[in-house]
Amino acid sequence: MDVVSDAISAVRTGRPSSNRLRVGGSWCTRLAPYEGAGFHVVLAGHCWLVPDTGGEPVTLGAGDVVLLPHGAGHVLADSPGDTTRAVPFEEMRRPAGGADGREVELLCGKYRLDRSRTHPLMAELPEVVHLPNRVGRHPELRSAVDLLANELDERRPGACLALPSLLDLLLIYMVRAWMSEAETGSWPSVLSDPVTTAALRALHSDPAAPWTNDRLAAAAGVSRATLARRFTALVGRAPMAYLTWWRLTLAATRLRDTDASLAAVAREAGYGSPYALSHAFSREFGVTPGKYRVSASSS
Repeated sequence: MDVVSDAISAVRTGRPSSNRLRVGGSWCTRLAPYEGAGFHVVLAGHCWLVPDTGGEPVTLGAGDVVLLPHGAGHVLADSPGDTTRAVPFEEMRRPAGGADGREVELLCGKYRLDRSRTHPLMAELPEVVHLPNRVGRHPELRSAVDLLANELDERRPGACLALPSLLDLLLIYMVRAWMSEAETGSWPSVLSDPVTTAALRALHSDPAAPWTNDRLAAAAGVSRATLARRFTALVGRAPMAYLTWWRLTLAATRLRDTDASLAAVAREAGYGSPYALSHAFSREFGVTPGKYRVSASSS
């Protein structure tokens, strides 16, 4: 696994959900804060997104994609003016078109996320990631949007399976696109540094291996001192500290998503025994692996 795939997999739970919205004329709807991540794809027309956090309103046109990675509440409307007229999204009547012909069509949805183990790459995403539809930019994202538009008819054979899979791809492409354009945040810099990237790829490819600073430095093709300096400066943790955190995050994901025994989870995470994993896990999360699994299964 690569870092981006692992960062997304660690927090993703369940399958994404989506609703098609077609409106026209004067309209305004509010989407409440959510424990996952929200997204919108503008299929036709244009509208405005107004964040609850007080950020500047964002104008959206056909083909634009928006990710709200931290589930921030916001308003969608025909204009950025009076948002007090907004009605809850769940209660909104969805008139098709308006007298002025200004019809807007959107795909609005949510990803379920478990924020208890958010990877720092995902944590530093801004409240609103707006990816405008620009010729020649992010062709894979554009292709995903086109495919989504074609799969919204549930009468098409296989559409009920195709749509959630395309939404999974959409999340990956949105994160990729943000990383390629980001002007803030450390992780785009982390993954553009060849030494740090090589070390992270090695750790994520085989987290259970008996890694040492010397062995990891050899895998990255640099001296131990060079690896320690560059990795710590960019990632914010020393290599072995990051490895410990990632192993425990991986163990938590296995406890949440599988019925694997504690011994099997310990082996996969690079711990020599269930006792060793339990001790480290309790220190990191404040609960034993068993209690964590029970809590995760009931949430």
